[in-house]
Order: sequence, then C-alpha cells, then structure tokens
Amino acid sequence: MRDFGVGFGYLLRGQKWVAGHGRWFGFGLLPGLVTFVLYVGALVGLFYGADDLTSWATPFADDWGSPWQGLLRGTLTFLVFALGLFLAVITFTAVTLLIGQPFYESLSEAVDRSECGEAPESGLPLWRELWISARDSLRVLLRVAFYGVLLFAAGFIPVVGQTVVPAIGFGVSGFFLAEELTAVALQRRGVEFKQRLAMLRGRRMAALGFGVPLTLAFLVPFVAVLLMPGAVAGATLMARELTGETAAGGADDDESDDATDGTGRTQGVPHRAA
Repeated sequence: MRDFGVGFGYLLRGQKWVAGHGRWFGFGLLPGLVTFVLYVGALVGLFYGADDLTSWATPFADDWGSPWQGLLRGTLTFLVFALGLFLAVITFTAVTLLIGQPFYESLSEAVDRSECGEAPESGLPLWRELWISARDSLRVLLRVAFYGVLLFAAGFIPVVGQTVVPAIGFGVSGFFLAEELTAVALQRRGVEFKQRLAMLRGRRMAALGFGVPLTLAFLVPFVAVLLMPGAVAGATLMARELTGETAAGGADDDESDDATDGTGRTQGVPHRAA
C-alpha cells in the first residue's frame, strides 16, 4: 500500500507544480475545455436517449406486466448510462491528449526542465508524434472496451454487480489513465507502448494510486478540465521515477524550483535530444 501513496503523492505534486506555475496551468486548460464541451453534449444525448435505446433492444419485454418490464428496462438504462460514463472517463484523457498534444508536450518538457534543467526530446515531427499518440490511444481504448464489456456483463450478477464490479471498474480506469498520462513524457523518451505497460504493471499500486483518485475526481463535472494540467505534470514526475531518473518520491519541490526563475521559465537551459 506504500506504493499507492507514492502514486497519489505524484498526483498531488503535479497539482502543486501547476499551481506554482500559473501560466502553464492556463495553457493546459485549453484542450480540456474543448473536449469537455464535446463530452457533455454526448452524455446529455445518451441520458435522454438511453430509455429509447433499451426499449428498442428489449422488444420481448413489451408485453411484460408491472413491475418486471420497468425493472428490466430501468436496470438496463442505468447500465447503459454507467457504461457510457465509464467510457467517457477513460476516453476523455485520450481525446484531450490527442487534441492538446502540442500543449501537453510543452507542459511536460517544462516540468522536466524544472526538475533537472533539461528535457528529453523525441526528435520526431509533430505529425509523427500525433500518429503514435493516436495509435497508442486506440490500443488503450480497445483494451478498455474489452474490460468494459466484461464488467457490463458482470453488472447483472446480484450484489457483486453493484459492489465488486464498480470497484474493479475504477481500478481498470485508474490504471489506463495513468498509462495515458505518463505516455506524454515516456513517448518523448522513446519508450514504446508495451514497455510502458510493463513499467506500470511492475508498479501497479503506484499507477492505481495516481489514476484511481483521478478517475473518481473526473466523475465531477468540469473537475477533469481543472485537473488535467496538474495530472500531466504529476505523470511526468512519475515517469521520471519509472525510467530511473529520480528516486521514489522524486526530488524536493524546493530543489526542483532552483531550475526556474520563479515564473515557470527555465534559465536558458537547452533541450536534450532523446
């Protein structure tokens, strides 16, 4: 459980970092705002259309009497919306990172420079980075969809479906959120998708400590937008540990601030090629 606390600590440190670098906080909000508007519209549509969807999918229940028809369709409506919300939480990060790739790359590089005075660079053109990010996001989404279908089916199991299954769902969401967020920094270091998964599996509790609280926070409207810049910053700090660049827990914040001029700008330190 100590590693769970380490992961949560990186999440807090990331929020603290952007709070102390207000320019980067505002810069990192823009992609989240765009994605948030798109997702709110999609979820509102699902909310109002879920009843019609479940009625269309269960024509065999048209002649059922009360309360069985209402119980079946009410349960299915809840599960459809819950599944939509589950997928929204997972895909929000992927879509936001894709839309905001240049924004979050710059933010992640700024965190690296504030920690050690230099930032690894992939050396790839922007179009290539976007392609890799989109491809890897699709890989994550396919895995999430697989787990989502399994959890959706398990949701029909009495008691277990209403207790254990949601807990597992948050764990799955948290792990893959951690993967997507650390990918911003790890991709610049040339770490491939399978290597990233192996790293996080080796530090599973740290990944959950970072991702699960973030998943829970993302359920609150607009909170995801506010936390995204700090989440990227915290994931960069965690990525530095995963690659052995810092010890567990990272350097002290006071030491890391020495690399900046107090406004979030580095003091003329050059980039380092990956």
